[in-house]
Amino acid sequence: MNFDLTSDQKMLQDQVRKFAQTELAPLAPEIDKSGEFPWPSLKKMAKLGLLGVIVPEKYGGSGFDFVSLAIAIEEISRACASTGVIVAVNNSLTTYPILEFSSEELKKKYLPQLCSGEKIGAFGLTEPNAGSDVAAMESTARLEGDHYIVNGTKRFITNGGEAGIYVVFAYTNRDLKHKGISAFVVERDTPGFSVGKHEDLMGIRATANCELMFEDVKVPKENLLGKEGDGFKICMNTLDVSRIDIGAQAVGIAQAALDEAVRYSKERKAFGQPICNFEMIEALIAEMATEIQAARLLVHYAGFCKDKGMQKFSKEAAMSKYYASDIAVDVTRKAVQIHGGYGYSKEYAVERLYRDAKILELYEGTSEIQKIVIARELTR
Repeated sequence: MNFDLTSDQKMLQDQVRKFAQTELAPLAPEIDKSGEFPWPSLKKMAKLGLLGVIVPEKYGGSGFDFVSLAIAIEEISRACASTGVIVAVNNSLTTYPILEFSSEELKKKYLPQLCSGEKIGAFGLTEPNAGSDVAAMESTARLEGDHYIVNGTKRFITNGGEAGIYVVFAYTNRDLKHKGISAFVVERDTPGFSVGKHEDLMGIRATANCELMFEDVKVPKENLLGKEGDGFKICMNTLDVSRIDIGAQAVGIAQAALDEAVRYSKERKAFGQPICNFEMIEALIAEMATEIQAARLLVHYAGFCKDKGMQKFSKEAAMSKYYASDIAVDVTRKAVQIHGGYGYSKEYAVERLYRDAKILELYEGTSEIQKIVIARELTR
């Protein structure tokens, strides 16, 4: 068993870390406050190949593996959680299903745009009345001639307000329940498509999280991913991949919080000495560091399982996402505690990191859903 990163992975890690700490970290407080989508940063990351990490070079991507993608997302999220999830969604929730399930024509058409930063991607699954229960979605798509007519509303869509390419799920046969769901690639400028309410979120505030509305949107039938009825399978497989990235995002946020806590504990003095000398602070720091390393190993192992071609890696992906999300919330809480009253102030990064961490237990499948996935895989 080898825990070393490959030379390519180390090179990627060093490159992304340097860029993220130089370019993204200084902007993180600003875009958290303004909610401004970080297009300039994304354009720069596109030039580094970070918008198509797992996409083969022939489609404009970098051709790296899934462990490499997790490494990149961790470093980006360590600097800026909003940018981290924007990049994760473009890679795992948009380029991946197109790469895995679309025709060669669609790959050639859409992947270069997503990798180059010409357009950003989004994943249209969640609806006002359908979150964890995917089969409860109300969106529909009916075939008329050479087009599907899509109607419905999507909610809480990361990148939704700025994306140019959307992977969208809708019923083509409601009688078949989840086996009647299909997946499509929809372009932003399609007549009948519009962006609705912009969500005012607690954390990850610069992610253009919006409502999407479809009113008789005509989607070419060749934009169907897989076959009719493959949507649920495509969705579940895509979410397994994405959960690795969200686990990596959690590790990045937690690592940033630990960095801040260690730095502060060495500078802050009480009773004539730095507070890092106090056993209670030492205990918190030790717990945080151990939790982060355990989560990182789970995330890398889940990516390793995907890279090895395991047909079923749902349990490993769910474990990595569940545990990493849980420790991110715990570590950021402890970082705030170490900062004391200052940790509750927006002057210090841990306040933002604490807000950013909470969403990790909710999106890409709540922590409760991850536990169900894990338990059912073990008792199947």
